[in-house]
Amino acid sequence: MNRTYTWTIEGGRVLGPAPFFIAGIVNVTPDSFYDGGKNYDHQNAIANGRMLAAKGADILDVGGESTRPFSEPVSVEDELNRVIPVIKELARDYIVSVDTVKSQVALAAIEAGASIINDVSAFSFDPALLEIVADRKPGYVLMHSQGTPEKMQLSPQYDDVMEDLLSFFKKSLEKLLKAGLPEQNIVIDPGIGFGKTLEHNFEILKNIDQLMNLGFPVYMGLSNKSLWGKLLGLESDKRQNATQAATAVLAARGVPIHRVHEVELTCQTLKVVKAITEGR
Repeated sequence: MNRTYTWTIEGGRVLGPAPFFIAGIVNVTPDSFYDGGKNYDHQNAIANGRMLAAKGADILDVGGESTRPFSEPVSVEDELNRVIPVIKELARDYIVSVDTVKSQVALAAIEAGASIINDVSAFSFDPALLEIVADRKPGYVLMHSQGTPEKMQLSPQYDDVMEDLLSFFKKSLEKLLKAGLPEQNIVIDPGIGFGKTLEHNFEILKNIDQLMNLGFPVYMGLSNKSLWGKLLGLESDKRQNATQAATAVLAARGVPIHRVHEVELTCQTLKVVKAITEGR
């Protein structure tokens, strides 16, 4: 195994080559499903970001709007007030991504130093986001979601979840490339838990090779999510072991980018995967 990957981000900078990248989650929200808003304060969020970087995060993913199921959207002004001071400070020393679906927030975040746009909407909520991404050429996380966070888990349905995802990515990638975003700036995220039942999520994870065959690095966000609660009957603060087990399996199969809460544990997991698979 041990294929290495690169990811071109804003300004033409290149992450890697490396077999794995870790994106540490920095929530600046009062209603995060996992941390309950403990990093809502700017200084707490900045301190948390620095801690995650010290523990091995390659990227700090800063978000000011919860995308957990049934969450409500926030205004552009509120989101800007939450994330921009944090991004400005962290981007002095680290690679920062912004988790947003809003073009105004994305542009302000890039101006503040963010290098990557992590977009759960695939530019469908705010079409102007596509123009900004094409113009500024940041790293871009193209994620699949069925519906908005408020409604995505009400009744997710697919004719064939893998076929639907493959069709979605092919069409969305064509739009991005046609707009002018270089291929090397794009990674793809299947959107575990975003408009998907437990069965849908595991169908995707079992068949992750089909997404990898599209030729773009896969970005995986399954840290402490509800599928582990549904599978194992665990509350959100008891899902770390399930998260690491799944991360190990997916990393061994070639998934290079992992968005997580527990950075230190994930570093250990990925080192074990690398040691076992090296030279295979």
